[in-house]
Amino acid sequence: MTTIADGAGTLTRDALTVLQPGFPGTTAPDWLLRRLGEGLASVGLFGRNIASPEQLAALTAQLRTERDDVLVAVDEEGGDVTRLEVRTGSSFPGNHALGAVDDVSLTLEVAAELGRRLAESGVNLNWAPSADVNSNPANPVIGVRSFGAAPGLVARHTAAYVTGLQSAGVAACTKHFPGHGDTAVDSHHALPRIDAGPAVLTERELTPFRAAIAAGTRAVMSAHILVPALDPARPATLSPRILTELLRDELGYDGLIVTDGMEMRAVAATYGIERGSVLAIAAGADAICVGGGLADDDTVRRLRDALVTAVRSGELPEERLADAAERVRTLARWTAAGRGRTPAPAGAAVRADVGLIAARRALRLTGGEVFTPLVDPPFVASLTPVTNIAVGDETPWGVAAELLRLLPGTRTDGFTGADAGHAALAAAGERRIVAVVRDEHRHAWMAEALDVLLAARPDTVVVEMGVPQAPPRGALHIATHGAARVCGRAAAEVLAAGPHG
Repeated sequence: MTTIADGAGTLTRDALTVLQPGFPGTTAPDWLLRRLGEGLASVGLFGRNIASPEQLAALTAQLRTERDDVLVAVDEEGGDVTRLEVRTGSSFPGNHALGAVDDVSLTLEVAAELGRRLAESGVNLNWAPSADVNSNPANPVIGVRSFGAAPGLVARHTAAYVTGLQSAGVAACTKHFPGHGDTAVDSHHALPRIDAGPAVLTERELTPFRAAIAAGTRAVMSAHILVPALDPARPATLSPRILTELLRDELGYDGLIVTDGMEMRAVAATYGIERGSVLAIAAGADAICVGGGLADDDTVRRLRDALVTAVRSGELPEERLADAAERVRTLARWTAAGRGRTPAPAGAAVRADVGLIAARRALRLTGGEVFTPLVDPPFVASLTPVTNIAVGDETPWGVAAELLRLLPGTRTDGFTGADAGHAALAAAGERRIVAVVRDEHRHAWMAEALDVLLAARPDTVVVEMGVPQAPPRGALHIATHGAARVCGRAAAEVLAAGPHG
């Protein structure tokens, strides 16, 4: 284990300590290992860093040869947002499916099993769960990542998820404070704005975060959103009113505050990542997440130097930077003490197949009275929208792969745009059509494509793998409440065996 040289200086060490950078590749580059020796305390992993559980375990072990207590973070929500299974799709349904079941003991069990797998691979900080109340059906970035649209439901499942995840010794990072659910803009691309008044924010957005804090969440992630009722000038990540006065003082939260990715355009295009990072730490954040797109030593150096310069100029109090760094180290000590500890929640056994169990329970079937199970291999028409950056377009989704396993010879293709319905009809030929959609209510072209398919082929089955906001239709309508691989498997089982199979 490399020790930090005394000559590096406390200020420089603290500036490195508050950074959570990413890096390319499936092994740690030399510059990253060197920075760990100099004081870097956290590393963020993304899909590009993970090829298999064995490779991930080797990578985290490599990082710990340089710093035994390093925080290794990943964005593993399960469901649509997976990094552990980015190439295959998740073995766990996401939040919306768990909210549809509304069994907090099941949510706790799913989170505990997911936490066990993370801990087994050496990951000890999960940028999850999403505690956002999906109150805006047009939300392009939250959707099925939310437990639902009701604050009480989201609150109880957020608390259960935090409890389950942390029972495995993996720190939960509840996000996106103060709540990203009532937005129609993706903060990866621009700065969203929530115009709700203080009373609505208190009862709707803040309720799940209160529950997470009461459950002992070890970290909270800030949102790059403007909430004029709280701060008309600065987004939450850069707002002392929101991070210090509201989250710390009013809600009584004393754990780590992590920013959302600083290279997201909501901050990067308006303040720049260096200036944004200084303002975030000054506002009350403790850790700067960067590395989804910027993942090199130059970025780390630039951010470190920006923080050091801000302290020396008097713009950033040195005590605030030192406090932030100490909160990072405090969480690192907690995770180091719990490494290898994976007790079952509340004394109950955690089932390895709990993800499939949850996905099956989350299915909602409509119109099955006239449905006959598929006997011959069908044609799966995937009506494919643009995927948001948080989900990523590299993760497979749908039901085709699972139907192919159950009904060899199944064919599939993806369709998008104004002529999607006619193109899907032509490609299907005489085969029975299974139309797979994702948030039909948000895409007019998708609804029009279903109109075309159902008019020509009334026996078409519709599988909705997003938020089931549009009225159900089709010979059978299956709402999976998420597009994870395990959700596709659960739907495929119904299609091959029938609603009561």
